[in-house]
Amino acid sequence: MSEFAVGETDFLLDGRPVRLLSGALHYFRVHEEQWGHRLAMLRAMGLNCVETYVPWNLHEPRPGDVRDVGALGRFLDAARAAGLWAIVRPGPYICAEWENGGLPQWVTGAPGARVRTRDERFLGQVGRWFDRLLPEVVPRQLGRGGPVVMVQVENEYGSYGSDRDYPRRLAELLRAGGVEVPLFTSDGAEDHMLTGGALEGVTATVNFGSRARAAFEVLRAHRPSGPLMCMEFWCGWFDHWGAGHQVRDPGEAAGALREVLECGASVNLYMAHGGTNFGGWAGANRGGALHDGPLRPDVTSYDYDAPVDEYGRPTAKFWAFRSVLAEYADAPPPALPPAPPVLGSPAAVDLTDRAPLSAVLDALGEPEEEHPVPPTFEELGVDRGLVRYTVDVPGPRGPYPLSVRGLRDLAVVYVDGVRAGVLTEEEPLLGEPVAGPARVELWVESLGRVNYGPRTGEPKGVTGGVLHERQFLHGVRARALRLDAFDAGVGRVPFRARGGEGGPGLYRGTATVSGAGDALLELPGWTRGFVWVNGFCLGRYWSLGPQSSLFVPGPVLREGVNDVWVLEFEETSGPPVLRGAGAGG
Repeated sequence: MSEFAVGETDFLLDGRPVRLLSGALHYFRVHEEQWGHRLAMLRAMGLNCVETYVPWNLHEPRPGDVRDVGALGRFLDAARAAGLWAIVRPGPYICAEWENGGLPQWVTGAPGARVRTRDERFLGQVGRWFDRLLPEVVPRQLGRGGPVVMVQVENEYGSYGSDRDYPRRLAELLRAGGVEVPLFTSDGAEDHMLTGGALEGVTATVNFGSRARAAFEVLRAHRPSGPLMCMEFWCGWFDHWGAGHQVRDPGEAAGALREVLECGASVNLYMAHGGTNFGGWAGANRGGALHDGPLRPDVTSYDYDAPVDEYGRPTAKFWAFRSVLAEYADAPPPALPPAPPVLGSPAAVDLTDRAPLSAVLDALGEPEEEHPVPPTFEELGVDRGLVRYTVDVPGPRGPYPLSVRGLRDLAVVYVDGVRAGVLTEEEPLLGEPVAGPARVELWVESLGRVNYGPRTGEPKGVTGGVLHERQFLHGVRARALRLDAFDAGVGRVPFRARGGEGGPGLYRGTATVSGAGDALLELPGWTRGFVWVNGFCLGRYWSLGPQSSLFVPGPVLREGVNDVWVLEFEETSGPPVLRGAGAGG
């Protein structure tokens, strides 16, 4: 008997006590045709449940533009077919190292909005969203023959706020929408987090990566009885551009998992399989102890050093976890499913055509408008993409320093059509002074909205102003280029034969594939941008590292000729190449 046996430690499902052995797998980070394989991998690890978040901004990028909410329902059906229960975490805030923590930019950017509080404007938007979302969950609850056994209220709210009425109102919205299964909250195992996030009458769970007994003791101080669960057992970690690759020793992680289970608790591996931030949806964090420091954008890969890697392969951590979980499961785990096919042989990408960025903006961008001061991305309705700001330096006047106040996040600067440098939030001053008259263009890119901490929801773009010496430059013209404009609009771009040309622009070409399957796209000598294969956006690449290639799911490729587009913001070099993603484990 565990030392935490005071009260029930298991959950009651259909009237019987059950220990949930769950793993996080986000349907939106895995190609739909590969859901079945990844879910089977969770079963083969010894898990009986799968957990997923729901990103509001993915499904409603603009007000009323609701896109494929049914994907959640299809995923839950796939979980049931795989023999797994399911935990749904609908937010509205999810963190998840996802753009803006899953909140739409048009919600967090609305003037006067008070997100993640009882503010009626915010709750009204959430209620309308839940009206669209919950019909995918409610018919799939356990009591109605489905796999859903629990639904979360918000996410780690105690790390953010203390408006106790807000999570209570969310719980009421969930119940009013038909949620009958147990509700729960999840927070860090600290007093201030539990007092801020836990909700009376709702199961409280805690998140941690080690020292399970100490964490559960903190939880028991707040909840003397009831189920014990680590809702996020951090068995790996995520990466930031320009930093090292994060890994966790498999044996050490397995020992920490064993301690969780020795306490009699349920567990959710975060992540069991991380997948990929396709489509440029990777978020960002702020550095420092209080998450208020320099921007740290997240890479495209969400491998997370998880037991099932980005390509769906078992790792050493998978086998170590499988061994531990087998001691606590009701039956031996099933065999591994057949591995997905892998690209048979390397395929060079021949990028024959190019259009400069200005031509791409003319073809796919929004109309240019003049503003007294630079508008933010939110004011322009941009979630992912870039904005070209144009401003004139009056003259005649001598050379003075040019800087950008409140730059988020990166600007490639041109003065009278000549590239003059790259500015960032931390380095907002142009290297050479600018004399007037001159025309300044700033091509500003968001590197991902903050997904955690007090600066969640902060705006992007030029949020302060453009300064020449101490003088603000007014009369700013802005033109937005949304990333999703490429989904159906590339046919309008006026490409020309490349002829060896490099530099910023949209490149178009093909790759001829034999033996289609999972692949990696390498872009040696390319600097920073986005890639589409057959219209599917793989996400951002950046020579800054640590990520050096992009995952191409096998279902995206086809035998023979495949279309490839590369949107490069700075410099290019060698030809991209597709290689097999590897096999085995």
